[in-house]
Amino acid sequence: MNRRRTALAGVLALTTGLALAGCSSDGGSGGGPELKVTDAFMPQPVSDMAAGFLVVQNSGGTGDRLTSVTSPLSDDVTIHETKNQKMREVSSFEVPANGELDLERGGNHIMFMKLKQKPKQGEKVSVELHFEKADPITVDLPVKETTHNPKKQ
Repeated sequence: MNRRRTALAGVLALTTGLALAGCSSDGGSGGGPELKVTDAFMPQPVSDMAAGFLVVQNSGGTGDRLTSVTSPLSDDVTIHETKNQKMREVSSFEVPANGELDLERGGNHIMFMKLKQKPKQGEKVSVELHFEKADPITVDLPVKETTHNPKKQ
């Protein structure tokens, strides 16, 4: 009889463990971040620094954070916020669940300092976006005219 109780307890523990594993939030529509980048561009730089703009869309049920950006164009790439017409470097930006992070002219953006070369209109600049949870995403920023602003077209 003691063996039956031990076996029953083992089966019960295993069943409970499997049931709880099925309730995990790692799968399905409530899972991790599902990121996609759109509307990427870089205005043609006129000095040894440049800015980059894009939208990170998250269709997943979990938020994420953009933590850094790297590029062969510069060894000094940072992310900046603009508040009250003042720009300052930040350590990360939120990419909300089922929302988006908008890096746009006059607002939050990517900053490239000490450019290794000045890209010209029509060229592309490769960047890699690094996130807290999601895998890195490589994006080619098309270089547009210096005054390009898709929000005002």
